[in-house]
Amino acid sequence: MSKKTITKFSIFVISAMAAAGCGYVSSSEIAVAPNSRFGPPTVVGKIRSKEITESSGLAASRCQSDVLWTHNDSGDDAFIFALNTKGETLGTWKVEGAKNADWEDIAAFKDKAGKCFIYIGEVGNNKLKRPEHLIYRVAEPIVKPDDARSSRTEPIATNLAESVRFTYPDFDQDAETLLVHPHTGTIYVVTKRVSGPAGVYRVKADFGSADASKAESVGELSVPAIPNGFLTGGDISPDGRHLIVCDYTRAYEYELPQSSAEFDDIWRQVPTPIELGARKVGESICYSIDGSSVFATSEGASSPVIEVQLK
Repeated sequence: MSKKTITKFSIFVISAMAAAGCGYVSSSEIAVAPNSRFGPPTVVGKIRSKEITESSGLAASRCQSDVLWTHNDSGDDAFIFALNTKGETLGTWKVEGAKNADWEDIAAFKDKAGKCFIYIGEVGNNKLKRPEHLIYRVAEPIVKPDDARSSRTEPIATNLAESVRFTYPDFDQDAETLLVHPHTGTIYVVTKRVSGPAGVYRVKADFGSADASKAESVGELSVPAIPNGFLTGGDISPDGRHLIVCDYTRAYEYELPQSSAEFDDIWRQVPTPIELGARKVGESICYSIDGSSVFATSEGASSPVIEVQLK
């Protein structure tokens, strides 16, 4: 979230809801559905790097075990950071050919040839004055033991990033959730709304094209919270049949019915709430490399690394 705060408009709306007796629903006010696949949250570590003060996105590598990727929100340069699942620093990389105006989420993808990539969503738009948005794609760096010595002042350079530009088909929007389907490579952006359900848009993977494509509206997401579309991060499970999104306090998992062959059927399902415990400003969440657990972090220095395992 840009500038570390909710926008003035968001504060106004949420304050109005609270005054009307329907304020923000905290994670302690709604019992987790009994059919949740996950157990209770556990703090398994904390982010050690002093360079990571706003962990705005989180992704588990699909090629390297025990490697999580994160980045700061707006105000930082084009850096990505590797951590292990205890939050210990593994290295700092500068994404070549990229800029960070308002990075909001990150995703990991492994193609059919076995090559792994990092996708970065330049999709933040709190003031609604950016009609065009970017998604970067860069080959995932291979983390080596000595890389932990790198830093923002002496980063390791990634390969040159590719980018795809897009606009929304209806109206300009703010977004903090980037999703990449693990089997098809289809890119989705989920918007962040205070006035209703979050919008889901499919973005063409035309990396390197000089022209901006128009995203396609494919659905909406509504979670059991107020506001119901104020989503701040998400991920698609490695098996491609589950989706997790989060707001500032908790997570919500969607499951594709066994009878569905089309992933886009998932937007019409009812989510199951998942408790994440205490988070200062929760904006980042991802599945583990094998889908057996979920990891979440928070904005703020020394953020806890939270794990929720399958039952």
